Amino acid sequence: MEKLNGETSLSSCTRVQVEFYVNENTFKERLKLFFIKNQRSSLRIRLFNFSLKILTCALYILRVSLDNPQVVNGNSCATCRNNSGTNTTESAEINWELIFWVNRPVPLWAIQVTVALISFLETMLITYLSYKGNIWEQIFQISFILEMINTVPFIITIFWDPLRNIFVPVFLNCWLAKGALENMINDFHRAIQRTHSAMFNQVFILICTLLCLVFTGACGIQHLERAGKHLSLFDSFYFCIVTFSTVGYGDVTPQIWPSKLLVVILICVALVVLPLQFEELAYLWMESQKLGGNYSRHRAQTEKHVVLCVSSLKIDLLMDFLNEFYAHPRLQDYYVVILCPTEIDIQVRRILQIPLWSQRVIYLQGSALKDQDLMRAKMDDAEACFILSSRNEVDRTAADHQTILRAWAAKDFAPNCPLYVQILKPENKFHVKFADHVVCEEEFKYAMLALNCVCPATSTLVTLLVHTSRGQEGQLSPEQWQRTYGRCSGNEVYHIRLCDSKFFGEYDGKSFTYASFHAHKKYGVCLIGVKKEDNKSILLNPGPRHIMAAPDTCYYINITKEENSAFIFKQEEKHNKGLPVTGLYDAPSRLPVHSIIASMVDQATAYGTVAIDLQNPDPPEESSKLTLPTENGAGSRRPSIAPVLEIADSSAILPCDLLSDQSEDETNQSDEEGSVGSDFVKGYPPNSPYIGSSPTLCHLLPQKAPFCCLRLDKGCTHSSFEDAKAYGFKNKLIIVSAETAGNGLYNFIVPLRAYYRPRKELNPIVLLLDNPPDNHFLEAICCFPMVYFMAGTIDNLDNLLQCGIIYADNLVVVDKESTMSAEEDYMADAKTIVNVQTMFRLFPSLSIITELTHPSNMRFMQFRAKDCYSLALSKLEKIERDKGSNLAFMFRLPFAAGRVFSISMLDTLLYQSFVKDYMIAIARLLLGLDTTPGSGYLCAMKITEEDLWIRTYGRLFQKLCSSSAEIPIGIYRTESHMFSTSECKDSYAQSQVSINVEQGMEHRERGESWKEKTAHRNSTTSDQSEHPLLRKKSMQWARRLSRKANKPSSRAERISQQRLNLYRRSERQELSELVKNRMKHLGLPTVGYEDVSNLTASDVMNRVNLGYLQDEMNDHQNTLSYVLINPPPDTMLELNDIVYIIRSDPLAHMPEDSQGGQARPTTKNQQEFGTETRDETHL
Repeated sequence: MEKLNGETSLSSCTRVQVEFYVNENTFKERLKLFFIKNQRSSLRIRLFNFSLKILTCALYILRVSLDNPQVVNGNSCATCRNNSGTNTTESAEINWELIFWVNRPVPLWAIQVTVALISFLETMLITYLSYKGNIWEQIFQISFILEMINTVPFIITIFWDPLRNIFVPVFLNCWLAKGALENMINDFHRAIQRTHSAMFNQVFILICTLLCLVFTGACGIQHLERAGKHLSLFDSFYFCIVTFSTVGYGDVTPQIWPSKLLVVILICVALVVLPLQFEELAYLWMESQKLGGNYSRHRAQTEKHVVLCVSSLKIDLLMDFLNEFYAHPRLQDYYVVILCPTEIDIQVRRILQIPLWSQRVIYLQGSALKDQDLMRAKMDDAEACFILSSRNEVDRTAADHQTILRAWAAKDFAPNCPLYVQILKPENKFHVKFADHVVCEEEFKYAMLALNCVCPATSTLVTLLVHTSRGQEGQLSPEQWQRTYGRCSGNEVYHIRLCDSKFFGEYDGKSFTYASFHAHKKYGVCLIGVKKEDNKSILLNPGPRHIMAAPDTCYYINITKEENSAFIFKQEEKHNKGLPVTGLYDAPSRLPVHSIIASMVDQATAYGTVAIDLQNPDPPEESSKLTLPTENGAGSRRPSIAPVLEIADSSAILPCDLLSDQSEDETNQSDEEGSVGSDFVKGYPPNSPYIGSSPTLCHLLPQKAPFCCLRLDKGCTHSSFEDAKAYGFKNKLIIVSAETAGNGLYNFIVPLRAYYRPRKELNPIVLLLDNPPDNHFLEAICCFPMVYFMAGTIDNLDNLLQCGIIYADNLVVVDKESTMSAEEDYMADAKTIVNVQTMFRLFPSLSIITELTHPSNMRFMQFRAKDCYSLALSKLEKIERDKGSNLAFMFRLPFAAGRVFSISMLDTLLYQSFVKDYMIAIARLLLGLDTTPGSGYLCAMKITEEDLWIRTYGRLFQKLCSSSAEIPIGIYRTESHMFSTSECKDSYAQSQVSINVEQGMEHRERGESWKEKTAHRNSTTSDQSEHPLLRKKSMQWARRLSRKANKPSSRAERISQQRLNLYRRSERQELSELVKNRMKHLGLPTVGYEDVSNLTASDVMNRVNLGYLQDEMNDHQNTLSYVLINPPPDTMLELNDIVYIIRSDPLAHMPEDSQGGQARPTTKNQQEFGTETRDETHL
C-alpha cells in the first residue's frame, strides 16, 4: 500500500520542458548573433552597408556635377564675380568661403541626411555589440572616425538650417566601402564553406586601394580648386592618374597651396601604402609559385588530364615519365598535373619552363592525403592517377607505407579514377591490390636478374620492349651493328582483334603456330600471344593445339601497330614489267613511324629460302621443305625443314610429361650425370615469404633441408662440406650479392627452379648476403634444391673465394638499399661500380650482372681511361639525346650486352600500361612471375655449327614452329670490333711484348690465322663466328710454356730470366698471384683457379660470348654484344648466336590418360625426333 502511494505521488509531479540554447538568450546576444556571428545574416548586413557607402559616393558626384561655385549658400559671391572679371591665372588670395560652403539642393540634402542617419545608427549598434571593455580602442579606430566625420554633420543640419550647405567630405566613404567589400568577400567564402585564393584577395585589396587613392585625390583636388582654377571632376581625375603613374605632363596642375598640400599628402600616403601592398602581393605570388596554384575546374571538365603523385620529384623521373607518356600520339592533348609535397626543384622548374612542357605540365605542391590538395588537382575528373614510390629512400618499407596511404586516399576521394601504383617491396603489394595496375619493383628486378643468368641480356630485351621508340636510333651511325640494333629496338608489343586484322585475319580457324610463322614470313610481325574472348588470361605461345578464332585478341611484336602500317601489293606487277624487285624496306613509306615490314628473297634464287608471295598468302606445300644445297656438286643432304601445319596433328605434337621426366630418362647419360637431381620432385613451394606471390610449379626437395645445411661455408652434423669445391657441383654456380635477404629475393630463385628447367641444367645458387637471413626467409627457400647462403660482401676477396666464385658462371650484384641515397646525385653507385671493376680484373672469365641506381652511371662499367671506342659511343649517346630519343643509353656496351641494369628503366612499364593495359601481364609471363596454364615461357637456344645450314632467321622460325612449336622473338649476337687508332695500336704492341713471342713465328702464325679465317668465312657465311687471333695466342702461350720447360739454362741465366719476368710481369699476373695466395691462406685448392695465361681457346671463346672486353689479352680487339628484337626473316644466322624463344607450356601437351597406351607406340619415332630437336635447341 505504501508503494502504491509512492507511485501515485511521483505520477502527480508535472514534467518541466527545458530549452537549451547554443548562445545566451539575451537581447544583446541575439543582436550579435544576427549582425556578427551568423554568416548569412552578417553577409546581408555587410552587403547593405557596402551599398550605402557606394550610394553616398554617388550622391557626392551628383552634388559636384550640380555645383556652381559662383553661388554659395543661395547667394551670389562678390569675390567670385571679381575673380571672374580678371584675366589673371592665379588668385592673389584664397576664397575660403568656396571651400567651406557648397550649393546643395534640398532634395539631395534630404537623401544624404537619411543615408547618414542610417549609417550612424548602424555604426553605433555595431560598436555596442563589439564592445569588449575598452571603449577608447573602438572610438579611435579609423573606420569609426570616418563614420563620424561623414554622418554627424548631416545629423546636425537637421536641427540647424544654416549648416545645410556646409561641405562634408563624403567621398571618404570610399575607404569604408573598401573595408565593407573585403569583409563581405570573407563572409561570402565562409558562407559557402570554400577557401578563396590569398593571391586573389591580395590583388583585390591592391586594386581597391589604388581606386580609393585616385578617387580621394580627384574629389579633394576638385573641391579645393573651387577657390582657385575651378577644375572639373574629370580634370582632377586626369591629374591624379598622370601623377600616380609618374608621367606628369604638367598641362593640369593645382593653383592654390591647399590643393598642392593635398597632393603632397596623397603622394606620401601612396609611397607608404602601395609598397606594402606590392610586397605582400609579391610574397604571395612567390608562395603561390611554390604551391603551384590550382587546376581549374573548367579546364578539368573540358580537357583531359592525369595526376602524378610522388613524394619527391627528380629530374630523371620527370623526364622518363614525360617522354614515355607523350610518346603516344593520342596523348598529345593530355595535361599532366604533378602533386608533390616538397618544393619544386630548381632543375625541375627549369625543365617545366620549356615551351614543350610549360603548356602541358602543371606542378602543385601538396599532399595526396589532403582532400583540399586532391581537389586542387581535380583528382575526381582525372583520367588516371600514377602513384610512384621514392626508391632512393634509405627505409624502403617506410616509402611503401607512404605509397599505400596515397593510394588509399586517392581511392577514397575519387573511386572511379584508375590507379597505377608502383610499390617497392612485394610484401606490401596486397595492400594496393585494389589498384588497376600495380608494378612491384623487387619482383620484376629479381626475376629479370635471374633470367639474365640463363637467357643472356633478358634485361635489355625487356627494357627495349617496354620503351616507346621510333626505331630511328643510330641510323646515321657508320657502324652496321648500331644501325641494325637501333632499328630493331623500335619493336614493341601491340594488340589487335583477329577479325579486325590484316596481319592475322586470314588465319581464322588455323593453329596458333601456323599463324605466327606465316605472319612473320609474310609481314615480318611476330605473333607471341593470344587471349580468348571468354578468358581474361593472356597466353604466350599456347602451341599448335590452339585454334585461332575471330574474337581472339592477338598480341604481336612489330615496329609499329597495324593501324599505322601501309600494305603494298606490287611485287607481281614489277615482275611482269621486268623491273627490279625491291623489298618492302625500299618501298615509299606512308607511315608516321617508319615500319620495318620484313621481306625475303625468292625461293628459286636463294637455295630454298622461304619465298614471299604477297598475292598468294598460302604457299605451295613443297616450298616449306628446305634442304641445304650440296657444295661442289657432292655431299650428303642435311635434314629438311618440315612444313608448319594449319591444324595441329595429335601425333605430331611432342608428348612432354615433365612430371615424370621421361625425356630426361630417355637421354643417354652416365650414371653420375643421371644422379644429379634424382632426388628432386616437382611441386609447389609449401611456404611463400609474402602474400600475393604467384604459385609456380618448381623442382623441390623431397624433404625440407635443415637450416644448418643451407650455410655454404660452415659444416654441420648433416654435412661436413665447408667450401663450394667440396660439394662437387656438376654445373657452374650462380652467386647473388645482396645486402639483406628480402622477400623479393625469393623471385630470383623461383624462375631458376621452375619445372620447365631441365634437372641436369639446374645451377647451384649461392646467396652472398651482407646480413644473415632470418628464419622466415630460410623457411621459404629450404625446399629448393642447391640453394645456399653465406654472410659476406663483394669487396672482401676472402668472402668471394669462400662462396666459390672461381666455380661460378654468373655473379649478380644487387643494388644495396643503404647506398641508394647519397649527398651528391649519381654518387650512390660509386661503391658498387668500383667493386665490380675490381672483380672484373680479378676474375675475367666471370659474367658479372650489375644493378645500378642511376642508368647514366653505366658508362663507368668496365671503364678504361684510353678507350677511344667508348668515347665515340658517348658522343653518339649525346647525339641521340639531342634528337629526343627515349633510349639514348642503349648504345652503351654494358647495357647492349645485358651486363648492367637499373630498375628505373622499368618505370616505363607502368607508364605504358595507361595505353597498353596488357603490358604488365605480358612482362610477368615473360619473366616467369606468373604461370598461366597453357601459357609458354621465355628461354634461349644457341646456334652451333650444326645449325648453320639453316642460314636465315626466317628458316629458323619455320624449323622451330614445325618441330617443337617454339616462337623465336629475337637474337643475342656477339661480334668482334677492331680498333684503328694510335692508342689501340700502342696497347696492342705492349700486349705483344708482354707475351714474349718471337717475331718470325708471330708473322707466320698470323698468315695461317688469316687463311683459316677466310676459309671459315667462305664455309659458314659468318665473318665473326671464329676468333683465330685468340686461338693463335693460346697456341703461343702453350709454346712459351713448353719452351720454358724444355730449354736448359744455367743458374745465372735462370736468375736473369726471373728478373726479366718480374720486370715484365703484367697486371694480370699480379692479380692472379694475389688470388692464389689468398686461396692458399684460406686452405682452398688452387687447381680450380686459372688466370688468363692458362685459359684455353674454348674458355676464351666463352668469355667472348659473354660480351666482355679483351683488354688484358687483346687490347686492340673488343667484343660487343647486342640484342636484335624480331629481326627481318632474311637476317643471316651467325655462329654462337643466342636466340630468344617462347616455348609452349609442356604440361599443355601431356597426353590424356585414355589415349596414353595407344599414343606411346605410335609416336615413338616422333618422340625420338623431339628429343633430338630439344637437344639441338636448348641452351
